[in-house]
Amino acid sequence: MTLRNGLDSLLRPEDSVLVLIDHQPYQLANLNSHDPQAVVNNTTALAKAAKAFGVPTILTSVIAARGGLLFRHITDVFPGQEVIDRTFINTWEDKKVVDAVKATGRKQLIIAGLWTEVCVAMPVIQALGEGWDVTVVTDASGGTSVESHQVAIQRMIGAGANMMTWMAVAAEWQRDWARTEHVADLTEILIQHAGGSGVAYLWEQQLLNTPVGA
Repeated sequence: MTLRNGLDSLLRPEDSVLVLIDHQPYQLANLNSHDPQAVVNNTTALAKAAKAFGVPTILTSVIAARGGLLFRHITDVFPGQEVIDRTFINTWEDKKVVDAVKATGRKQLIIAGLWTEVCVAMPVIQALGEGWDVTVVTDASGGTSVESHQVAIQRMIGAGANMMTWMAVAAEWQRDWARTEHVADLTEILIQHAGGSGVAYLWEQQLLNTPVGA
């Protein structure tokens, strides 16, 4: 297996493409590896970060007429964008999805979805076998149990996938605070979705604007 290390292995927004898979009510109803609200929050933050950094994002569902539409938290980030609805459980067997990814010309494939052990693991393992550089965003994904999520992660690591959380992805896309063009957008995402870090930032701004008493 080729080790994924060195500067070139870090994510770059100009080389990244994000695929969000099956963030739907049916899957959320049996999500037991994480707090469901946390997964909704993290996925929304990831989607907003992708939009802020200009990372093409493919949205896909499976049999949405029965399993439900993608969460509005996600589709509201990309108003009017087509959601590719599939019958294939394995997203990477759906030609329309794969063609949409290939059309971006990007080589760093980033995937998050529900559930980890099924709808994430299948396309990740297939794409790795086809030579893609694949990263899984673990906290924007989730499984039917803690065990199923963890075993799926182990399986994908064994196949050569990279594992990250949404905050790590956003930080790698930013890379240098001197790159100021995305700082305002990223800061707003942190305020809305990064919990204590966002609150601490607002507190810092309050203190900086509070006159020192005599």
